[in-house]
Amino acid sequence: MHVLIIKTSSMGDILHTLPALTDAMHELPGIRFDWVVEEHFAQIPYWHPSVDKVIPVAIRRWRKNWFSNKNRKERLYFKNELQSREYDAVIDAQGLIKSAFLITRLSRGEKHGQNRHSIREPLATWWYDKHHHINKQQHAVERIREQFAKSLDYKKPKIEGNYTILDYFISSLSDHVEQYLIFLHSTTRTNKHWPESHWRELIEKIQPTFLQIKLPWGTEHEYKRALRLTQGFKNVEVLPRLTVEQLAKQLIGAHAVVSVDTGLSHLTAALNRPNITLYGPTNPKRIGVYGKNQIILISPSCILKDLKVDYVLSHLKSIIADNSL
Repeated sequence: MHVLIIKTSSMGDILHTLPALTDAMHELPGIRFDWVVEEHFAQIPYWHPSVDKVIPVAIRRWRKNWFSNKNRKERLYFKNELQSREYDAVIDAQGLIKSAFLITRLSRGEKHGQNRHSIREPLATWWYDKHHHINKQQHAVERIREQFAKSLDYKKPKIEGNYTILDYFISSLSDHVEQYLIFLHSTTRTNKHWPESHWRELIEKIQPTFLQIKLPWGTEHEYKRALRLTQGFKNVEVLPRLTVEQLAKQLIGAHAVVSVDTGLSHLTAALNRPNITLYGPTNPKRIGVYGKNQIILISPSCILKDLKVDYVLSHLKSIIADNSL
């Protein structure tokens, strides 16, 4: 059985889809998947052992200049790749009008999606052959697991979802155990940032452990923030700019991670690393980190600056003690 998945973005949403593949892999031996995903995240689906082919799409980039010759040629190539085989099932897990119209509609195979009472954009259901009711009152991982189970006709397992990407990265662990923490300090929305003064206070208070702290970044302003956080501290390292896969290899070796609400916090969860994720204006109940070794700290005021450093530090010290460092 060969299935096409349409889940193009964001990083967290793509990672949240992986446990559904694991369910299907165990329930339907021999099943294989192709996956349509935004080009910037094309590395991620290949980490799962049931994925054969990734078909990158660039809607975010194309829409900036939709009618240019270059983008027209890229869209034609994408369409040819998309239609290169007939699938036993096509699962639109994105659930948006743009994914349904620009991708699902063009694919070859019976098209599955959520029904109009379950989906985020009901008009998208126009392009589905099969419509499934999915309970909204559950975590995103569980919603996607339920959608796959109903689309592929098996009973959703009751056990916690498994991302099944550890084996891909485990060989990258060095025999030399380096003791370090990773602080994921960057996110897209300003109101999801923990203040730099709080990060610096946490860095200062963790110094007696002699643990190295690594700071990743993705954009120029994130790099500048990382540099500001290191000022005056010898135990802090600003990492070079890394791909998602390179960063995953850093995360899997960390003793603990402290993160704001960002796609990389979901990557940490997918790798089963001890992770403290800080939440302010967003509610983690349905879209928060999912998996083992995850600690969710929520600001009582929903303003992230009100989440106290000592409160975060107490949880971090507990993780460090449990790891016998």
